[in-house]
Amino acid sequence: MRLGVEETLGALNAALGPGGPVWFKETRARHLRVRDFLAPRRALQARFGDDQVPERVVHAIVGLQGPGVAPVLSCAPTPAGLALQLRRSAVFERVLGAVAAYAAPTVPAAPGPRVVLHCPALRGSPCALRLSQLRAVLVADHLARALHAHRVSVRLVPAVRDPHMPTFLQQLRVDWPAASERAATEALRSRALAELTPARNAEALPSGALGRVCLKELVDERGRTTGYDPNLDSCLVTEDLLAVLAELQQAVQDWAEDSSLGLAAAPDAGTDSCMVVHVVSCEEDFQQQKLDLLWWKLDDQAPLRQKHLVCGPVKVAGAPGTLTAPEYYELRHAQVCKASALKHGRDLAQDPAWMEIFRVLSVATIKFEMLSTAPQSQLLLALADSSISTKGTKSGTFVMYNCARLATLFESYKCSVEQGLYPTFPPVSSLDFSLLHDEHPSPPQGEWLLLFNSVLPFPDLLGHTAALPRTAPGLHITARTEMVCKFLVQLSMDFSSYYNRVHILGEPRPHLFGQMFARLQLLRAVREVLHTGLAMLGLPPLSHI
Repeated sequence: MRLGVEETLGALNAALGPGGPVWFKETRARHLRVRDFLAPRRALQARFGDDQVPERVVHAIVGLQGPGVAPVLSCAPTPAGLALQLRRSAVFERVLGAVAAYAAPTVPAAPGPRVVLHCPALRGSPCALRLSQLRAVLVADHLARALHAHRVSVRLVPAVRDPHMPTFLQQLRVDWPAASERAATEALRSRALAELTPARNAEALPSGALGRVCLKELVDERGRTTGYDPNLDSCLVTEDLLAVLAELQQAVQDWAEDSSLGLAAAPDAGTDSCMVVHVVSCEEDFQQQKLDLLWWKLDDQAPLRQKHLVCGPVKVAGAPGTLTAPEYYELRHAQVCKASALKHGRDLAQDPAWMEIFRVLSVATIKFEMLSTAPQSQLLLALADSSISTKGTKSGTFVMYNCARLATLFESYKCSVEQGLYPTFPPVSSLDFSLLHDEHPSPPQGEWLLLFNSVLPFPDLLGHTAALPRTAPGLHITARTEMVCKFLVQLSMDFSSYYNRVHILGEPRPHLFGQMFARLQLLRAVREVLHTGLAMLGLPPLSHI
């Protein structure tokens, strides 16, 4: 079983006895020189009074064992609290001897819940897509990838119908289905006609409208306590609105049919087990609330769990608010091409291989800008050329640059082996990871920092990204779709700092090969984690920039 940060924290907190969590994992390099976990002094005083932590508790912590629990070297009181350090060589050996287990999400034993991800912004055309709607699209796509990786059954709605939208989504590396045929609306139309309220003062209905349906009773019955807008009183029912409901209805009913046919399904595969998540921009939230209530009104089998993941507004510094998603992409693409021409001293825009790299860098820039902020928060975009610099440590371009540096490192090693400078890579089981002992010098080399902050906690991070609060009360939910981008940026910063300090491929001398191979295995793990993280964003790794 793989080691886990959460398993270790759980065991440490349990060892202190009843009470809330006390321990936390250190992340800063200066703290990691002396400890890996800390139980703060004030928290311990609240638990044990002014007395010291009992000696028997400290002994129990040092001897901690269990599934996923990292081996402990020492635990001692310090002015900051109870400081714990792991047996780092043993952790290096366990983790780097099973890289695949740490570079992939933890797959649950049983199939996960059923989720319909609905992104209304995809019903229009690309040229009408506002930046706030683009943000919702990217959040939905990233969330779908994270859920799929954890074996959650996901249906994506709507299937796009605009003829230009599939090409634009492909450009953005968004994986979304295209429409095949329309879902039937006859049953919903019949129910709607029966629910129509009489027209007020001979109200003229727009073309395609059937009439109005009263929603006040539903708002009073289930909406007020869960967060629906109290001003919702009626909904104008149109053919387009019925088509939207029919597609959502079909997505849920298909699951019930799969279950009746004996296909693989979650244990509770009825419609009540299905969760519908509407990923909407803040401008779309009110209209989507109407649609929720109308679905419940017209369909007795509509899922009880409908949640809204509302993406905050996108503000653009120094630019008009009318910038569309395609215009934003073209701007970033032009900036990437310009920056590359300045870096390489020539225009590479006519080279097909480089053009594909430029497209990937443009999308990476956009996705890291759109996804690095918690989705419910306001996002401020700066459109200056500096946003796509490889020297800026917060950009998608910086992450892709370090991805390329890793690829270059391993390609250099491969070429050196072919030239006879280095031996072929030995079996991992034969490597001596005690040679990665230089985490304490000042400044630290960063090997433990890379393993402890990047490789070891990565499966837990992916789990948090895919976690949706299914049973949380209320209409609105949050998702941690910013976590992967922030993680990859920090990983790239730590790797870049390490790479600039440490000469990995040293002199071809036999007595240095042991440490070189141990370091290469560590960077293999970093590379695999980086590639998995990029895949969660729909981004391929780059070999050069």
